[in-house]
Amino acid sequence: MIKLRIFFLFFLLLVPTFAVSQELEAVQLYTQDELLGLIRTNSHLQRVLKDDCQLVKDIEARADIMQLPAYQYLFGDMLAYAICVPRNVERGWDLMLQSAAQGLPEGLEQVGRYYHIGRFVQPDTDKAIIYLREAAALGNLKAQLRLAQLLISGKGSPVDFEQSYRWLHYAVTADPAQHNQIKQTLAKLASKMPPSVVARAKRPIK
Repeated sequence: MIKLRIFFLFFLLLVPTFAVSQELEAVQLYTQDELLGLIRTNSHLQRVLKDDCQLVKDIEARADIMQLPAYQYLFGDMLAYAICVPRNVERGWDLMLQSAAQGLPEGLEQVGRYYHIGRFVQPDTDKAIIYLREAAALGNLKAQLRLAQLLISGKGSPVDFEQSYRWLHYAVTADPAQHNQIKQTLAKLASKMPPSVVARAKRPIK
């Protein structure tokens, strides 16, 4: 009888441990589309923390060995902000640059934004505009808005005004605040261009 009770108590202790183990094993690595969705909502780092930092090695392998741009973006941020790994800004920045070099719109926008505001690097408006223009051309709305704001403030080339207006004129968003920001930015851009150029920028994209 005593042996039976001991076995029963041991079983009760084992079940929660087994359940936790099963729960830990259930964490799956993010698909490319899932990760991009997390990046676009700026929730990628929170997701890594929510998953108890279990996927660090897998993330690192996909960033360093497989060189997947979305994972380079993610691991670069993890290193720069010390999320689940020791802080290493230099390596993190290098991964961000690699992500941008592979043409990931979010990576291009991030590098352009950081050059603009001087995060991790010295401010460099010229470099910021190069990266933001590339991201904007790939449809990244954040880059389109930031580039337009730089042009309005007198940075960059007036040659870019028409294209910048065109991108924002045809931008689509369900966010009311962002929609209003686009509207205000378009009005400021229009004030700096001849009416004929504004009309041309509004023509349907073929």
